[in-house]
Amino acid sequence: MVETLVNPLKRLLEATEVDTRILGMVAVLGLLWLGFGIATDGAFLTPRNLWNLSVQTSSIAVMATGMVLVIVTRNIDLSVGSLLGFTGMIIAVTQAEWLPALWGYDHSMTWVTALLVGMVVGALAGALQGFVIAYMGVPAFIVTLGGLLAWRGAAWCVTSGRTVAPMDSTFQIMGGGPSGSVGELATWLISGAICLMIVAAFLRGRHLRRLHQFPLRPVWAEFVLAGFYCTGVMGAAAIANAYPWPSRIAERYAQAEGIPIPEGGLVIAHGFAVPVLVAVFVAVVMSFVATRTRFGRYVFAIGGNPEAAELAGVNTRKVILLVFTIMGILAAIGAAISTARLNAATNAQGTLDELYVIAAAVIGGTSLAGGIGKVAGAILGALVMQSLQSGMVLVGIDTPLQNMIVGVVLVIAVWVDTLYRKRSSL
Repeated sequence: MVETLVNPLKRLLEATEVDTRILGMVAVLGLLWLGFGIATDGAFLTPRNLWNLSVQTSSIAVMATGMVLVIVTRNIDLSVGSLLGFTGMIIAVTQAEWLPALWGYDHSMTWVTALLVGMVVGALAGALQGFVIAYMGVPAFIVTLGGLLAWRGAAWCVTSGRTVAPMDSTFQIMGGGPSGSVGELATWLISGAICLMIVAAFLRGRHLRRLHQFPLRPVWAEFVLAGFYCTGVMGAAAIANAYPWPSRIAERYAQAEGIPIPEGGLVIAHGFAVPVLVAVFVAVVMSFVATRTRFGRYVFAIGGNPEAAELAGVNTRKVILLVFTIMGILAAIGAAISTARLNAATNAQGTLDELYVIAAAVIGGTSLAGGIGKVAGAILGALVMQSLQSGMVLVGIDTPLQNMIVGVVLVIAVWVDTLYRKRSSL
């Protein structure tokens, strides 16, 4: 009986060439959602909670895509949480205090300028750490541990510990909420476009395999994979559209726009949140960088064997410098999402985010030994970590115990990675 079930499953996995670690992550996420759904009498699986969960995951997911490259090169970045807090404070002060003195409030270029300033500061901070690591030979653990303390102190120095609020009204769109979502129609259109891109990617991949005389997947396996991905996209769209605006906000919007309110009340769907779309865009770009560019190949070559990469002509120092620079930029983008969502910047912003970012990358299959990692896995890892935290809050678990559980999960993830590498080497 067991053999009759295992053999078809084995053939399915071989035909579709699915990464078993990613498949395992999806299974773990499904079990986690099911368990918290039962424990909370369905509250965890409501469209409202899942929509908020996606927004809360966004900033961690953005930074986790960069952490994949950092860990693949056999380094670590413990400073991302503090760097998020520092760049978030810079972004907030730029748009709430510095630019209004020049342009006035709610100027059309305020949010763009503030975001660019934050990204430049993040890039410079990341480049500084990368330079010390790559060119001065100081271990990444020590440099970024120092950065964890230094950038947190720098965030305090910018405003002497003050909370900076509110943010520019246009900038707040990056944080989600009714004004930070694209609506029902745009959500379906975006989902349709993504599905078309998925189908196009499969067709192009099949064409390239045939062109280079590589083995082709069975046609039915292509249909199964494309159908699975498109179903996931459309399912996410359906959940996002099932969460309506709060009734009072919808009524105020209707009055402002002169829209008649029906007897049952006005129902306006949120649709996809802007920060989620930002995270998806960053993930696509980072996946392309990691798998389709010379720089990405150099990153994995360094992680696989630094000495061999250097003998092959790879400028390993420059690559590591660029990896940490990219990490700084992504920390600034994560800071923008977090600051816009809170509509404020605080000195404690980003505290312990480094734990969640590293855990997301490792749980997603990035090996601490270097050379192995996937951006898609890190995104799933971020969703798992945020699901774990959100579920524990709904269940009523105290914060200290939450931190203990997250720490245990991280240790287990590293242990599983060790077992997987040992098994793969046999």
